[in-house]
Amino acid sequence: MIEARHLRVLRAVATTGSFSAAARELGCTQPAVSQQMKALEASVGTPLLIRSGREMRLTQAGEALVRHAAGILAGLTAAEEEVAAIAGLRAGRVRLVSFPSGSSTLVPTALAALRGAHPGTRVSLEEAEPPRSVGMLREGDCDVALAFRYEGAAGAEEWDDLVVRPLLTDRLVGLVPERHRLAHAESVAIGELAEDPWIAGCPRCRGQLVEVCEAAGFTPRIDFATDDYPAVAGLVGAGLGVAVLPQLAVESVRPRRVRTVALEPAVRREIVALTLPDLAQVPAVAATLDQLARAAAR
Repeated sequence: MIEARHLRVLRAVATTGSFSAAARELGCTQPAVSQQMKALEASVGTPLLIRSGREMRLTQAGEALVRHAAGILAGLTAAEEEVAAIAGLRAGRVRLVSFPSGSSTLVPTALAALRGAHPGTRVSLEEAEPPRSVGMLREGDCDVALAFRYEGAAGAEEWDDLVVRPLLTDRLVGLVPERHRLAHAESVAIGELAEDPWIAGCPRCRGQLVEVCEAAGFTPRIDFATDDYPAVAGLVGAGLGVAVLPQLAVESVRPRRVRTVALEPAVRREIVALTLPDLAQVPAVAATLDQLARAAAR
């Protein structure tokens, strides 16, 4: 196997014309240069230099190797510089996947801080709800997944194979029209909304809604179903029904003509940032996780 250090010695010998001059250029001893040349000739299995008295010239094999050495060493230098830039956060790329309410609340603050601290690090963003986002992470389609799962939910997704960075606990709140009979209540038992028409949110939130309502003894009558949080808030504001949304989603929407009420019993979801164990060691990924945690703490 040809080693890069041997190629550097060969190039120095070819350039300077002697072992002693090559040693001076490389900052080592003449015997060290001689030993490395012998090791290189042994590894390629053919002489690379012809020594005649004080003169030294390259064999045909030596000329060929010197010709290729320049490109090889230049490529290695470029690779070393690029890796050093990534390790030092002067460069790098992070592929982030987030659910929509996370994209509009936590992600902008985190990425703005990341860009300010490490302008050479590029981050791309794609939206996906769990479990799809978690599947993308496991399949190598992203580096960090912003995800959630409901406390105590049946069939909760397991993340034992992933690095889990807890960010915050997000409570579900009720949305009622501003003239609703419970609009000014401090808290509402979800069973008090059993007779109201419902507006359902995203598929996972819809499943959680039905589960919570059934635990309270009723099945919600869902008149409208939409994955769009502003549409949910707009329908509630128009007096067409009530809804349950995560607090983070409500913050991202700022609904009009709507009142939010605390629900009893409390329903919470855990918001986390996920990555793979090996990716957690990548400086740009680690910095992204840190900034997401800081954004969640504000």
